[in-house]
Order: sequence, then C-alpha cells, then structure tokens
Amino acid sequence: MGIKNFVREIPLFKGLTEKQLKALSDTGLDCTFKKGQTVFSDGGDADGFYVLQSGRVKIFKLSYDGREQILHIIVAGEPFGEAPVFAGEKFPAYAEAIEDSRTIFFPRAAFIELINKDPLIAMNMLAILSQRLKRFTQLVEDLSLKEVPQRLAAYLLYSGEDNEDHDSLELNIARGQLASILGTIPETLSRILSKMVNQDLIRVQGRTIKLINKKGLEELSSGEKVLS
Repeated sequence: MGIKNFVREIPLFKGLTEKQLKALSDTGLDCTFKKGQTVFSDGGDADGFYVLQSGRVKIFKLSYDGREQILHIIVAGEPFGEAPVFAGEKFPAYAEAIEDSRTIFFPRAAFIELINKDPLIAMNMLAILSQRLKRFTQLVEDLSLKEVPQRLAAYLLYSGEDNEDHDSLELNIARGQLASILGTIPETLSRILSKMVNQDLIRVQGRTIKLINKKGLEELSSGEKVLS
C-alpha cells in the first residue's frame, strides 16, 4: 500500500480532503525499523512524528536504576511522538520496535510549513488528538493510582474501545509486557486473570479476551467491586 492510500486510512487524518491527504502524503517518508531498534530516545529532539504502518512499537521510560516502564504499545494506524512536535519540545520517552516495523515519518519542518498554508489540517488533527489525549490521560491515571486488579480492568475496558467489537480485544503483546504496563509481575497478572475468569468477568481464548461482564469490570475499575 502506498503512502497516500495508507494516510487515507489513518484515523488521525479522518475527514481531510483528497487535496489535503495528498499534501500530507508528499511530506511523509517511509521508514523501517528492525526488532529492537530505537525509533527515538527520551530527551531527543522532536524533529518529526510517526504513524505506524505495520509491526509494533513500545513507548517506555527508564528509571535511574535502568528499570523499564512500558507506557504504551503502538499498533498499526496509531501516531506516536506527535505531541512534542506540535509544542517544539524534546521527546518525553523512548520508542523501540518490538518487531520489524514500518512507519511513515512526518518531518516537523515540512509538517509545520504545510499547516501554516492550510490550518484546517491542524484543526482537524487537534480535535482527534484531544479525544485521544483525554482517553490516554484517564488510562495513565488508572494505571498509576489504582491497585493491580483495578488497573487491569481499566486497561481491558480501554483496549476494548479500540475494537469494532467492544466486547472483546486481541492481546497483541506478551503477558510480560502487559505486566510491565500495569506495574506488576507476570505471575501476579496470571493470578488476577484467572480470578476474573472464575468470576465470569472475562473469557480468555488464546490471545483473545472476551469481556463478558463489562459492568462488573467497570465496578472493579472504579473500586466498587473487589476480586475475591
């Protein structure tokens, strides 16, 4: 699929005209990264932003003792690194390909020149980015302030919203990576998943997780319900 055809399918650019999509496509560069390759580093100059075409990329921070905290796993169609580009700041985290990945890179200088010529492109993008930021901010709050069962319930509900079928989700990361996102260890994660299954909150079929009782998951996420 060419850059223009792919750009047309990206939710971030939804609602743009064919002329605007072509202008965006003309600024985009096709970039590939091997598994384990760094896309950008924490504190690096935000000289552009990316949209993932294929593969997966993890966004993470490193503690002073070198411990990794995964913040988000980027999947195909998602933008990343866009916020500091708009603000003219440094990248606030690391991005690394966790499998061979292909991206479209939009250089900041060319992108800023484009939206100066056609501000409606930025207005359209900002509306979608604000919705994305609101959801992500809520997720970060959930993952930082709640106990692990509440965090997992919030994560499942959040991830399910991205699927056409809001009652299921495909776990596209290893359980160890999910445990890192939730700030726990794989053994604890497995115990909590088993409890959720036993209490008919979810059903696990391979990598597919069915959200059987969303109301119960919402109550667990909010603290109204506890796992026994």
